[in-house]
Amino acid sequence: MSAQNVTVVGLQWGDEGKGKIVDAVARRCRYVVRYCGGANAGHTVCVGSQRYAFHLIPSGILHRGVVNVVGNGVVFDPAVAWEEIEGLRRRGVRVGPENLRVSSAANVVMPWHKLADRLGDARLGAAKLGTTARGIGPCYADKANRSTAIRVGELLQADALKDKVARIAAEKSTIFAALYQEQGRLDAEAICREYAELGGRFAPMVANTAAMLRKAVAAGEPICFEGGQGSMLDIDHGTFPFVT
Repeated sequence: MSAQNVTVVGLQWGDEGKGKIVDAVARRCRYVVRYCGGANAGHTVCVGSQRYAFHLIPSGILHRGVVNVVGNGVVFDPAVAWEEIEGLRRRGVRVGPENLRVSSAANVVMPWHKLADRLGDARLGAAKLGTTARGIGPCYADKANRSTAIRVGELLQADALKDKVARIAAEKSTIFAALYQEQGRLDAEAICREYAELGGRFAPMVANTAAMLRKAVAAGEPICFEGGQGSMLDIDHGTFPFVT
């Protein structure tokens, strides 16, 4: 590997084999960083007869000595990520704070994001965009909106989280009722309990990953940046509006 840092991106609509390339490069890197996208990615790595599909966890997780980072550009679905971690652990893959770090500034995919995806596509009918219904677009929209965004670090602050979830859930319920005639689907208390509990599971892994990577760059440690999807699915450079 001639370059100190490597970025792996796809030049089509995904399915270019990024996971395999990252797996090959990762053994020579100290860090593998997922820096964009969400659980709509599916990076496949085969080791012998074993096949692994990564959605949120970076593909370097199979290599010892590699720190895998979920950066702040990712929209993070903690339920999906935890399911992925448990699946890896059942197969004997070590996953913990020593080899997985999640940015405290990454935005969280919430239940209302997935609901917005489903309702939006249903409302458009034949003109629908065909989303994965994983809440990726609505989560990025709330990130830009700011006041309706929830970050990973906020999952660790139970009291503040409760107030914020209640406010946003009420706002989203009003919007869903007006646009889609959808009533009573968001239980703020249940959502808060679930996500606070998920936050507790991830707490040992949550970090200021930007500061961590700045130190790594200063120390000359090699980094692999793992892109999600492909350039033709990019919201600015892809086949808009059929992008993600």
